[in-house]
Amino acid sequence: MKRLSFLCIFSLFLFACNNDDDTVAACSKATNILASNITTTSVTLSWQDSNNAASYIIEYGISGFVIGTGTTALESNTTLDLNNLLPETTYDVYVQVVCSTDNLSMYSDVYSFTTQSLPVVPEFRQNLSELNLFSGTLSDLNPSVYVFEYNLHSTLFSDYAHKQRLIALPTGASMTYDGDGLPLFPENTVIAKTFFYNNNETDLSLGKRIIETRILIKIDGDWVSGDYRWNDAQTEATLDPIGGDVPVTWIDAEGESNSITYRIPSDTDCLTCHQTNGDLTPIGPKLRTLNFSTNGINQLQALIDSNLLDGVADPATIGELPKWTDTENYTLEQRARAYFDINCAHCHIEGGFCEVQSSLRLAFETSLEDSNIVSRKNSIINRISNYNEGFSMPFIGTTIVHEEGVEILLEYLDTL
Repeated sequence: MKRLSFLCIFSLFLFACNNDDDTVAACSKATNILASNITTTSVTLSWQDSNNAASYIIEYGISGFVIGTGTTALESNTTLDLNNLLPETTYDVYVQVVCSTDNLSMYSDVYSFTTQSLPVVPEFRQNLSELNLFSGTLSDLNPSVYVFEYNLHSTLFSDYAHKQRLIALPTGASMTYDGDGLPLFPENTVIAKTFFYNNNETDLSLGKRIIETRILIKIDGDWVSGDYRWNDAQTEATLDPIGGDVPVTWIDAEGESNSITYRIPSDTDCLTCHQTNGDLTPIGPKLRTLNFSTNGINQLQALIDSNLLDGVADPATIGELPKWTDTENYTLEQRARAYFDINCAHCHIEGGFCEVQSSLRLAFETSLEDSNIVSRKNSIINRISNYNEGFSMPFIGTTIVHEEGVEILLEYLDTL
């Protein structure tokens, strides 16, 4: 009997609550937030609302902001255009449905989007940051999404400095195959090479010292050069046509301390090496020098697949410059000739700076007979074995002897 009375009372209670005029249906939160038409400074947001409410509160801010501290907007539709945003920045968004003045939904789940990066500027601005080659903190050297990083199979010696190499093509443009050498670059191509030293090669977490970023821009069919010198705080690099000396100290992979006076070239120095028949020209990014795999992917194939290189379908049809440090896959002669090519040939070729001063022709493809290496053997030995400014080779770009490179060249020359 007591149990029956309890059930009756409970039923009456439920009936009374269901007929209470003060009960308000729950306001469901917004779902399926989406971002579209994302640009560098704007975005269109949309969301779904099962309540068919008349208004919505949108709060947004840089990713990680605390609700209540962001920017808010009141919207009567389920779409909203946001403007005046920061480029390449991630934002968080929350939507709250207003079912009535005293009935708000819970906040939606957080939704995040990232604005686009600024395009690369093919101009020589005063500050390197103004060219938009990098994303985020400048000294992190993170390439922009509009830039591709490349490496060379054999590299030029520059007083043991590390180098980051970048190319930025105009949006929708590509390089065109023109043989094993340099491709044809479209107008407004930007090529950048940044020189830096790791403070301690045994512990890369200790950071790096960035010295300079050299820039080539193709303007009205001609290449123009400029050099950006990094400040001591590593926060910016400024255009510097004069160059100068920078003391650098680092610990190498063997734990030994090294000190040099690194020499930043002037604009005139750059022209000395970067010229063919008097015209400024790139040196490094020849297709045969890029034709190798990094992280299991052939660089040229990656460029072809990304529509950044046209006129060729298979990297196997392109020659390859050997890696001068690779003793397993290349002969001593191949390695020595590759070293000559990347370090010396840009001057010692027809049309190069040393065309008249020297009979040496040091391009990898040049036959040994036509290179004149044998007849100039003793002169080569004298000019590479010690560093004497104005006499040693390379003529500019180094201030010390490259011991590992000289060792290979001397070993090779001893066979001739």
